[in-house]
Amino acid sequence: MSAPIVVVGSLNADLVVHVPRFPRPGETLSGDGFARFPGGKGANQAYAAARLGGMVAMVGQVGADDHGAWLAGHLAAGGVDTTCVLRDEQAPTGVALITLDAAGQNQIVLVAGSNGSFTPDRLATVAPMLRGARVVLLQLEIPLETVIAAARMARQAGAQVILDPAPARDVPDTLLALSHYVTPNETELSALTGGGDLRDENDVRQRAAQLLARGSPGVLVKLGARGAALIGPRAEHWWPAHVVPVVDTTAAGDAFNGALAVALTEGQAVDLAGRFAIAAASIAVTRAGAQTSMPVRDDVHRVLADSS
Repeated sequence: MSAPIVVVGSLNADLVVHVPRFPRPGETLSGDGFARFPGGKGANQAYAAARLGGMVAMVGQVGADDHGAWLAGHLAAGGVDTTCVLRDEQAPTGVALITLDAAGQNQIVLVAGSNGSFTPDRLATVAPMLRGARVVLLQLEIPLETVIAAARMARQAGAQVILDPAPARDVPDTLLALSHYVTPNETELSALTGGGDLRDENDVRQRAAQLLARGSPGVLVKLGARGAALIGPRAEHWWPAHVVPVVDTTAAGDAFNGALAVALTEGQAVDLAGRFAIAAASIAVTRAGAQTSMPVRDDVHRVLADSS
């Protein structure tokens, strides 16, 4: 029981409302529409990798409710092994309340539900899934102690560990050191390095160096319209973004991480893996929803061919 790519993380029902702008405190706005999408950073990354041809297993937990059955079914229909998606009979499935403005930017409120009760002892019941993995994807929408336990299991299995430190929060040095790549976006890198806006490339480099000094082997920063950068102790890679019409940025980072995992399991060099991941993310932002925005491999190849 295993797969080359294993994602340990969250599954959420995304409840999305469109507004012309974000409301001010105490203000009521009329929305332009409402939709429910399958989401959760873990599930998004699993679905993204499967859409791109990866062999993927999801490890996580949902509630024994309609949301949970729907989320697991959607992943399975997308080619993800869901045998290790557990059910919590007490806690409801997690939800994300997402507000999208006219520019495609988002504000998100998470309600953990069954993601929050996915404790290390629950993870231990499905540990065999991690033993044959080549890449393990982690995020921070499940308990931190479970993320650390999964990282340790992955390392023991010889897998590469990719940590997405989202939602933004403090990350212990232990977890940074267990991860081969830490992949913050601009907000998360700021939160991990003292706050403030990222000014320029040198600022990105200096902030990444703080994480390297704390034990991270490589810091891969997702910079939105500015592209992405991998900062390591001895080398750097900078990838420009593709210019595209932005519809919804909700799962761009998840598309990036899923694509990166696929490229690495296929043995691509990190420079090519980054180009592949940037192209996948650029497609995702042109579509609405999280998992519904994920590209297939031909989509990515077309973007890469057009940019060459």
